[in-house]
Amino acid sequence: MLRPEAGKPSLMFDCTLGEGGHTEAFLDSFPELRVIGIDRDEAILAKAKTRLERFGSRFVPVNSWFDDFLKEYSGEKPDRVLFDLGISVFHYKESERGFSFQENERLDMRLDKHQRLSVEDIVNTYPEKTLADVIYRYGEERYSRRIAKAIAERRKEKRIIESDELADIIWRAVPPGYRYGHLHPATRTFQALRIEVNGELDRIEPAVGRAIELLNPAGRLGVITFHSLEDRKVKWYFRGAAEEGRIEILTKKPIIPSEKECEFNPPSRSAKFRVCVKKGENEK
Repeated sequence: MLRPEAGKPSLMFDCTLGEGGHTEAFLDSFPELRVIGIDRDEAILAKAKTRLERFGSRFVPVNSWFDDFLKEYSGEKPDRVLFDLGISVFHYKESERGFSFQENERLDMRLDKHQRLSVEDIVNTYPEKTLADVIYRYGEERYSRRIAKAIAERRKEKRIIESDELADIIWRAVPPGYRYGHLHPATRTFQALRIEVNGELDRIEPAVGRAIELLNPAGRLGVITFHSLEDRKVKWYFRGAAEEGRIEILTKKPIIPSEKECEFNPPSRSAKFRVCVKKGENEK
């Protein structure tokens, strides 16, 4: 649904470049396409630059938050814009920043290593009620208050600094029957802390709105989300923009991965893909 027109020079923004997999597929498939790839994480951007260097000037890397880039951008208008709001496997497996509760790593989870606030700071300094609210709001965790209380009690003894230590606190805080569901009991709390430290949800609506504004008429915007908090924001923004006559929604229901894809690529199992097309002035 984001396929560029064959033979026509065009520009695409990959707003969440990651390791560059999506951009590589597009550049391989469409020789006339150029891509500006944006990522705030310097480490993963470096990996993408190495992976995509064979495309020369057709690929331009940018180290920025996507909402900041789009807000300040004033150059050539794109024909395609893609957001993949999921956290890369790199962050769980290679970054050593405490994204995974299965590893013994320093609690960090910052995508921008230059910002001062880390998850370690959140866990050790947020008031108990504020911490519970974050876990409930961004993790939809029903035992948020029990978890926050357990964290507050432990940090009285010593500073909580490692990811597996936090996971163990959460494990012990929840009821025994909750420990053996299809999700590890720390999953939602770790999601909430990651969202809080990176301001993830606050970036979505301004960025999607600005992307629509920047698109050429008939340009397409695609957004891949991985949990309900993200997807609701995209769904409702698309719906509002469609009612205003700015876009046409091409995915009345989000596209989800097939069973085969989930087997081949397990992280895709919760993905939802929504696409819209920008209307021209004479279509509004």
